[in-house]
Amino acid sequence: MTAIRGAAAAVTGAASGIGRALAIELAARGCDLALADRDEAGAQAVAAEIAKAHSQKVSVHRVDVSEASQIAGFAQAAIAAHPSLNILVNNAGVALLGQFHEIDQAQMDWLMNINFWGVVHSTRAFLPQLSTRREAHIVNLSSIFGIVAPPGQTAYAAAKFAVRGFSESLRHELQMAASPVRLSVVHPGGVLTNIVRNSRAGTGVTDNERRAQTIERFDAIARTTPKDAALRIIHGIEKNQPRILIGGDARFMDLLQRFRPATYWNVMAKRIAKAANKGKKANA
Repeated sequence: MTAIRGAAAAVTGAASGIGRALAIELAARGCDLALADRDEAGAQAVAAEIAKAHSQKVSVHRVDVSEASQIAGFAQAAIAAHPSLNILVNNAGVALLGQFHEIDQAQMDWLMNINFWGVVHSTRAFLPQLSTRREAHIVNLSSIFGIVAPPGQTAYAAAKFAVRGFSESLRHELQMAASPVRLSVVHPGGVLTNIVRNSRAGTGVTDNERRAQTIERFDAIARTTPKDAALRIIHGIEKNQPRILIGGDARFMDLLQRFRPATYWNVMAKRIAKAANKGKKANA
């Protein structure tokens, strides 16, 4: 197992959502933290919240994970602040609204640079440090859209499938090398964060109502809180679980894909529409 108490973790995307919840829950369990986010003020607020309740050492770092040089600088600064750092959580991510013909290449590059290359560059920057520890763990955030791929998610699903493939292959390499580094890949379903609200729209998206409808649909079907997601991830770290599914919706979609690998979307579309209609009636 990878013990949380006495550990030190680097967490990207720590200013909000799952990253914020993870930072708070890790600190509550005796883990020091290096918090990274483009939103430095938000990360500072998380550090201040932790300081009110816990005595753990927390450092804050402004990092744009789409920039490899900034990730390298973050790794250097985080290890200097926390010489025993042994956990890396690659959580930072963004979303992009639009079908393939509605997003341009620059937008797809923007998303891939954050959601995929950010994970790769961060893993590369921290792995030498992690390899020196008796126990170490990498946690890479994919998505249920790294297992299933709905329409309108070509860029996001491409990145999250890539995170999954990269993570699984690297885990096997680490096992073959008898490395002390364990690796978990996380597949959250609907988690109540602002990722959809903060999503960018493709340059070809001309329907102004679609963002509102997407947010409304997401709010209707998302059931997992960031805290519950964080607790599930922490349990997975402690148990060295290679795959961490978060939420009943993620578990259902994972099973559905196994039974209907080429035709799962017809079932999913009906289930999502039903849940969205149910949510509308409940909020009426």
